[in-house]
Amino acid sequence: MVVPLQTALALALAILVNIKVKGNKFFRAIYFIPTVTTMVVVSVIWSFLYHPDGLINGFLTSITFGAWDGIDFLNNTTTAFPSIMLMSMWQGVGFQMLIFLAALQEIPDSFYEAADIDGANTWQQFLYITLPQLKNTTTFVIISTTILAFRLFTQVYVMTNGGPQNSTYTAMLHIYNMAFKRLNIGYSSALTVIFFLIILVISIIQRIALNDTEEEV
Repeated sequence: MVVPLQTALALALAILVNIKVKGNKFFRAIYFIPTVTTMVVVSVIWSFLYHPDGLINGFLTSITFGAWDGIDFLNNTTTAFPSIMLMSMWQGVGFQMLIFLAALQEIPDSFYEAADIDGANTWQQFLYITLPQLKNTTTFVIISTTILAFRLFTQVYVMTNGGPQNSTYTAMLHIYNMAFKRLNIGYSSALTVIFFLIILVISIIQRIALNDTEEEV
C-alpha cells in the first residue's frame, strides 16, 4: 500500500513544482530537505510528534475542541506501523519527486503545444502524454521504493524496536537481533543471503521491465 501511495504523491509533487511560477525552486528544496536529513534524527523528531502529549495529538485535540483524547501512536498495535510508514513516506518522497521532476523536464513542450491545438484538456494531456512519457521512470520508482520498503530498519529500531507486540517487527530488525543480540551469526547470515537474493530478483525484474519499455519506444 505504501509503494503506490508514495509513488503517486511523488508524481503529484513533481508536477506541482514543475509549474513555471515564482518560488517553485524554494518548494523543490523544502520537499527535498527530509531526504538529506539523517534518518535517526528524523525518527527521533517524529517520535516526539507521535507522543501522547506531542504536536500531532495537540493539533487533533484543538481542531476537535477537546473531543480527541490523544493516542500513543507508537505504542498502539493498530497505529504503530502506519505511523512509521507515514513518516517514511514523508522522509523519502522528496527523492522520488526529483526523479519524476527530471523526467518531466525531458518531455518536449511541443507535445503539449500540439495537444493544445487539438483541443486536449489538462487531464487528457496528463493521461495521454505525461503518463506514457514517464513509463520508464514510474517503473524505476516503484521497484526502487519496493526495495527500500524491504530494507526498513532505522525507523523501526529507533521508534518502536519492533513493538508493540511485534506489530512493527521487520525482516531487517530480525536479522539485526539474531546477529547482535542473540549472537546467532549463522542464522542471521543465512537470512541475509535470502534477503539479498530477494532484492536481486526484484532488481532483475526492474532491469527487464525497463528494457522492455525501451524497446517499445
